[in-house]
Amino acid sequence: MNEIRVLHLISGGDTGGAKTHVINLINGLNDEVFTLLVTLMESDFTEDAKKSKLPLTMLHQKSRFDLSVVDEISRLIEENKINVIHIHGARANFIATFVKKKHPDMPIVTTIHSDYLLDDYRGGKLVSFIFRKINAWALRKMDYYIGVSDRFKDMMITRRFGTDNRVFSVYNGLDFNKKIIIEREKEAFLSDYNVDTNESITYVGIMGRLDPVKNHKLFIEIAKEVVDKNKNFRFLIAGDGKLEEELKELSRNYKIDEYIHFLGFIDKPYEFYNAIDINVLTSLSESFPYVMLEGARMKKPIVTTDVGGVEHVVKNGETGYVIENFNVDDFADKIIELSNDRVLRENMGEEIYRIVNENFSMDRFIQNHIEIYNEILEDIK
Repeated sequence: MNEIRVLHLISGGDTGGAKTHVINLINGLNDEVFTLLVTLMESDFTEDAKKSKLPLTMLHQKSRFDLSVVDEISRLIEENKINVIHIHGARANFIATFVKKKHPDMPIVTTIHSDYLLDDYRGGKLVSFIFRKINAWALRKMDYYIGVSDRFKDMMITRRFGTDNRVFSVYNGLDFNKKIIIEREKEAFLSDYNVDTNESITYVGIMGRLDPVKNHKLFIEIAKEVVDKNKNFRFLIAGDGKLEEELKELSRNYKIDEYIHFLGFIDKPYEFYNAIDINVLTSLSESFPYVMLEGARMKKPIVTTDVGGVEHVVKNGETGYVIENFNVDDFADKIIELSNDRVLRENMGEEIYRIVNENFSMDRFIQNHIEIYNEILEDIK
């Protein structure tokens, strides 16, 4: 068995599921193998990493194309006798191509957290188009790939990044042994955001950054369809992003803005899931979304688009519903059905909790990565 000494490189500007994924991964690996986390900037991500007491080294990249950090990364590789480099995200992928020139025999594995052809970047459509091209180029320079679902693994193989010996899959996991602290119970949470509190109201929630890939426009269209039939609903959107004003304008145009609440970024997600009755995911693309897993931890059934690995958790009529073809009417019908049947909601909540608890543990998540590192080290002998 090889000694594993792995350096994880990430920009540090990551949010949402990718941020949770990496912090959970480093936290778990740190007890098993030598692990070093390197970020290219200081950020909320690095603050959370410090709070978790992760083995963090912060670099100070001045811009996306500042290559001075390559020498610093090379020094860390040599000083810490690193034998695997693990990359997360587009900026880190780009920098890794230059690290590879200095260490051509060092295996580099990158995690595919999203469909890189759909990623959005700050700066508009042109900037996104350019950076997607750069990231696609950088990905071709990597040695191994980990998709955060079998679908993402298959996507990379189909796009000719490699075969089974170079492309792996790992599903996200949750630590069910970690106690959840809810400081604001449901009524207090809703009141803090000026949301009506009434036992007759059904609260439908979606969490995710307000970017095109999350498809919040569909969520608002679903809300309109539901509200047109039944006014005893409130739709809660947790997250911030560049589309906020556009989405608010859409809800006003539909004349349903009194039923939709934009909560902004929520730093205690379990308080949000505790407050809602039905969890919704409308994304165009996902890997294995934490919003599904965290909602399951709080025993919330989910109505979701057919993305990533959701089919491993969402069983129609048992734990929630998978909606094909982004169909607004189907979404609305299932949400109304769940609203009308409290017992059904509770049974689905219990079942989705059981499936995630039994099959997607943090221990399995960590051990899967260690197995991949060992395979890589055996492969390069």
